[in-house]
Amino acid sequence: MGAAFIIVPVLPRVYPIVDTATLAASGMDPVEFAGALLDGGAGLLQFRHKGAYSAERFEQLHGVAALCRDAGAQLIVNDRADVAAILDAGLHIGQDDLAPEVARGVIGTALLGLSINGVEQMRAAAREPVDYVALGPIFATSSKPDADAAVGLEVLRACRALTARPLVAIGGITLANAAQVLEAGADSVAVIRGLLPSNSDGAAPRLRDVRARMEEWIRCVGA
Repeated sequence: MGAAFIIVPVLPRVYPIVDTATLAASGMDPVEFAGALLDGGAGLLQFRHKGAYSAERFEQLHGVAALCRDAGAQLIVNDRADVAAILDAGLHIGQDDLAPEVARGVIGTALLGLSINGVEQMRAAAREPVDYVALGPIFATSSKPDADAAVGLEVLRACRALTARPLVAIGGITLANAAQVLEAGADSVAVIRGLLPSNSDGAAPRLRDVRARMEEWIRCVGA
């Protein structure tokens, strides 16, 4: 049943995640951060927010959605099928979120991604109406406090052999190890902390740093 929905999209090589918790800890505004990523060439953004959506949080997401539309970039909302449907955005779900078939019923033909953590979940995902899968964490990561144990490149290679769908690798990926991850079979690499600025001397310099980092990632792994 699920195969009827599969559109086999072409995802950008860099899959940036606008994570509200990480940005709050860094003192950065999600809308400004997203704008800098798009200015740097991002073709897709995932807005990841864990917890309830306040009016302020939804306004932030609405602002990010407007920026993505203006830039011709794909917006993906994490977890919340209802919010994704309101904004006509894609959706990314985890193993403990809505079942993929239910999520598909909410968002229609919009892009749908599913997180997996190993070969067995990859096999199960083959039966689901999802457009891409995201495997991780590949390496140890501090961006998600409740992350599973790192799966490593061998599991990535095994999962690659099981699917023709786009495969996103996430977790602990840096400019130093991204080439290994792509060589192991990932179509895209998800990045969170690798896009944060090192400059702390004011908002404008920090946003220029974010844009430069996005450009550097694209130079390193491609658009």
